[in-house]
Amino acid sequence: MTKKQMKLNREQKIRIAYLLFFLLTSVISFSQDGNAGINEANTRVRSYFDAGTNLMYAIGAVLGLIGAVKVYSKWNHGDPDTGKVAAAWFGSCVFLVVVATVIRSFFGI
Repeated sequence: MTKKQMKLNREQKIRIAYLLFFLLTSVISFSQDGNAGINEANTRVRSYFDAGTNLMYAIGAVLGLIGAVKVYSKWNHGDPDTGKVAAAWFGSCVFLVVVATVIRSFFGI
């Protein structure tokens, strides 16, 4: 291409200016308030907390049952580390329950 072909004439410059003006005004006119989006996200996330804490309680109950079976099995076999295993399983169950309660109270739900 030559320099003559690359130059824009007056009509092309006006068309580009109108296009840019239209794009700029449409973006400004269709933009929304950010606070509304943040508040909606906050409401949606808080609606999942009850289900999430109930899920954590259920997982803790299942872990408690599995841990009880494992500890009982070790106890019947006479393994010397039965106390450590019992403490670990019990601690994990307590941790899940405490985390679910703390999360619920921390976020005021």
